[in-house]
Parts: sequence; C-alpha cells; structure tokens
Amino acid sequence: MRNEATKNQLIEGLKECMRHKQLEDITVREISDAAGVSRQTFYRSFLDKYDLANQYFDQLLALSFDQMGSGKTLHEGLVKKFRYIRQEQIFFTNAFRTDTQNNLKNHDFERITAFYCNLIREKTGHDPDSEIRELLEMYCQASVYKTSQWVLSGMKTSPEELADLMIDAMPPKLYRLFTKLHVFE
Repeated sequence: MRNEATKNQLIEGLKECMRHKQLEDITVREISDAAGVSRQTFYRSFLDKYDLANQYFDQLLALSFDQMGSGKTLHEGLVKKFRYIRQEQIFFTNAFRTDTQNNLKNHDFERITAFYCNLIREKTGHDPDSEIRELLEMYCQASVYKTSQWVLSGMKTSPEELADLMIDAMPPKLYRLFTKLHVFE
C-alpha cells in the first residue's frame, strides 16, 4: 500500500512539473522534489520519467477499458478513455509531444493492441490469428495517431464523436468479428 501511495505522489509530482516544462526537460530530481521523496525512492518505483508517465497512462486505461468486462461496451470504454485524457490535458499534450524512446505513443500502441488481443482471447478462448493480429496492429497504430493528433490539436472533437470515429475506422473484418463477439453491445 505504501508503494502505491509513493507512486501516486510521484505521478502528482510529474504532473506538477509538466505544468511548467516539457517532459524531455524535466529531471528525475525535479519530479522527486515536487513529490517530496528522494531520487532513490523514485528509482525504487520507476525505471525513468518515461516509465512513470507510462504507468500513469496505464492507470487511466485501467479506469476506462477494464470496465468493459463489467458490462460496458467498447464505445463506452473509448469515451471514458478520451474523457480522462481531456481531464488531464496538460499531461497528455506534453506526453504526446515526446518522441523519445519509451514514449507514450509507443506505450499506448502496445497497451491497446494487447487489450484487443486479450478481449478476443477472452471471448473466443484462443489468440487472434495472424491476419486479425495484423489488422489489429494497423488499426491500433491509426488509433494512437488519431488520439495524439486530437490531443495536440486542442481536443476540439468531443470524446463521444472521437469514439464514434474510432469505431467507424475499424477494418471491416475486425468490425464483423467484434460484432459477433458482442463487443459493441
């Protein structure tokens, strides 16, 4: 429990630092100071500042997509994700600008691809075949790109409209599979 509290302090420290500086320009010392912990404590919890940013993003994904297992639809999960991103606009605008190794865009791609593969596995009892996996990877790359563009252009489209666009952009074969698996209901 203490470790989670420390991680949350560090997330808040990172968010505070990101109000004033770009992620690339923030040091672990600055994050630690803002969180009121030592650098050593930081490194006990995270590999680097990008790992911290990615784990914060994971928390937001868990809040949105993990609810789909409890009766929420894909559309509802996407809307919730985009609402969280909008609530944390400073963090995400800053994080999506970063193109360094271990960046949020790559992490988002890996996480949402894994999410969809796990969803298929849970609904069918087996991993997606290679063709579905390829379609998922292309779709997820496009989704991350669109999400990043949405954030960097000021989030003018509503979360609901963006979720609609994401579902409309799904390749037909994926859409048919997800319809068959009742992901949209």
